[in-house]
Amino acid sequence: MSSQPNPLSVEQNTPEAQAYRHALDVIGAVEPRVADAIRGEITDQRSYLKLIASENYASPAVLLTMGSWFSDKYAEGTVGHRFYAGCQNVDTVEQLAADLACEVFGAPYAYVQPHSGIDANLVAFWAMLAAKVEAPYLVDQGVRHVNDLTEADWEDLRARLGGQRMIGMSLDAGGHLTHGFRPNISGKMFHQRSYGVDPETEMLDYDNVRALANEFKPMTIIAGYSAYPRKVDFAKMREIADEVGAYLMVDMAHFAGLVAGGVFDGDFDPIANAHIVTTTTHKSLRGPRGGMVLAGRDGTELNEFIDKGCPMVLGGPMAHVMAAKAVAFAEAKQPSFADYAHQIVDNAAALGEGLKRRGARLVTGGTDNHLLLVDVAPFGLTGRQAESALNDSGVIVNRNSIPGDPNGAWYTSGVRLGTPALTTLGMNPSDMDEVADIICDVLTHAEPAAAKSGPSKAKYLMGDDVSQRCKERSSALLQANPLYPTIGKI
Repeated sequence: MSSQPNPLSVEQNTPEAQAYRHALDVIGAVEPRVADAIRGEITDQRSYLKLIASENYASPAVLLTMGSWFSDKYAEGTVGHRFYAGCQNVDTVEQLAADLACEVFGAPYAYVQPHSGIDANLVAFWAMLAAKVEAPYLVDQGVRHVNDLTEADWEDLRARLGGQRMIGMSLDAGGHLTHGFRPNISGKMFHQRSYGVDPETEMLDYDNVRALANEFKPMTIIAGYSAYPRKVDFAKMREIADEVGAYLMVDMAHFAGLVAGGVFDGDFDPIANAHIVTTTTHKSLRGPRGGMVLAGRDGTELNEFIDKGCPMVLGGPMAHVMAAKAVAFAEAKQPSFADYAHQIVDNAAALGEGLKRRGARLVTGGTDNHLLLVDVAPFGLTGRQAESALNDSGVIVNRNSIPGDPNGAWYTSGVRLGTPALTTLGMNPSDMDEVADIICDVLTHAEPAAAKSGPSKAKYLMGDDVSQRCKERSSALLQANPLYPTIGKI
């Protein structure tokens, strides 16, 4: 056993350690409860195996960039065309972020202002609507701007904008609420239909997509997912879109890091095949929380509409986050990031194999990307019970619907696992096998608690010895692969 001290128990003297200690002192002098909550968060993140597929650990450089004076600046508009004076430094970081994004993804154009994934999707939706509906309508009316339309023509245009169609992946197959579902604003904007997966293989059914597209005639086909454990053939999706005269939009929020790292290329590269691509900048890309829109590589008529997010759906851009995006994209340009992206997928495959060897059923039978879906019904549990039992045993996951889920979206029959965060810590396939064993240890011993009307769908029972045993095993993995070791004790 190593005699070296645990770096997390030592007060480090590195620049980043000093920066965080001093920052917490400053914050604590104003509101100590906030400083305590920040310390509590880093303690919690160091205490659990993070398997949330949509979470990661940003670098100290990215995190520190967000806490800068750029937070104080209003900068509506675009680079060189602001509605506020004194934005020269914002121009610098926004242009740098956009240029670096184009380099990382091989895209002809990047718009880095969106605050989140849904903002990025809204910008993309309105870029497509502007190109397909608004711009031709203005030409037909002989005017240059919507403000020049008569009241009657404006109402006519509004009706046309609101009558467009879209198709996207169904929620139980792994789609996302922002892809046209009624509870989300996208579902209120578009008339939407969903495509699904083959009920036997649980794989994306391209014939179903083609048939639906030919029947429904959408303006837009959305590809991308939040809980589908396989690659998507974007070349095939573009072929279908071209057949029906639709735009192909890819939401790569979950797997952007795999695109940046060269894991998804050729037919599986969204930039090479889609008209327009949206993403978040955290998740597998390991940057700050935010969004981005990229133009597809073939340079369509959408490009001129992509940077119209303000005033369409965005207000003042978050310059401090755009600066942090630039730092994250600079990190993603390094050769080590490609190694990281490939390791994410190797780790996911190893985790999947470890789970299957121990009797777990994986949706689609495995994974091609960074995430897995485990069907917990064979363990006699709902997703909510499995999520809680794992959380209490030192493993953070999220419950998730599986195809044809009988338990619905709240209780679910599955849990979603992702490897980006543990890969950031430096874990390898042998570590993933230990993680698989911990997970199956918990799922095997947990059971539904009794409720008045029968077995509970929410509460579970499990011996304290199992929970404690698994916590200790999780802790051992985390001590061997510490989070922010250069920061140390805070």
